Amino acid sequence: MNTLFFEDTVYVSDKQTQAEVFEEIYTDLLKKQLVTEDFLKNILEREQKYPTGLDLSPVSSALPNIAIPHTESDFVKASRIIPINLKHTLTFHNMISPDATIDVSFLFMILNENGEAQAGLLANIMDFINAVDNESLIHFFNLENPTDIYQFLEEHFHAEHSA
Repeated sequence: MNTLFFEDTVYVSDKQTQAEVFEEIYTDLLKKQLVTEDFLKNILEREQKYPTGLDLSPVSSALPNIAIPHTESDFVKASRIIPINLKHTLTFHNMISPDATIDVSFLFMILNENGEAQAGLLANIMDFINAVDNESLIHFFNLENPTDIYQFLEEHFHAEHSA
């Protein structure tokens, strides 16, 4: 049983800016009592200081880039990964070389109420990307139905962590 993804927190966003996407998701997460009031402010600030864009071209030039936005544990009330398919690519700064920007079209937002597991969740996301063949991943990143996104992750995402 995968405890990192929940069908009610898989999103497809047609917002045009990072802030608008974050706000849209935050509004729903707040309503579901998964984050605190301060989550939005914190995730925006954190993204500026510690960018989370990941260039996937080393894995395959056919893959879109992703970002893995997250905040400190204080601002979340659950642990899960929130997949967000972006209909419009957004500019994120690169996690590895923060001065560089990349176009991102998929987010894996991490909610992590248990601080020390953050690196493990990040590793799980990279394992997923490295383990699934490129054709399937390209198909996945193009899915525009939250149920389809969720079902693909249920099938292909194997977390190594113990909850």
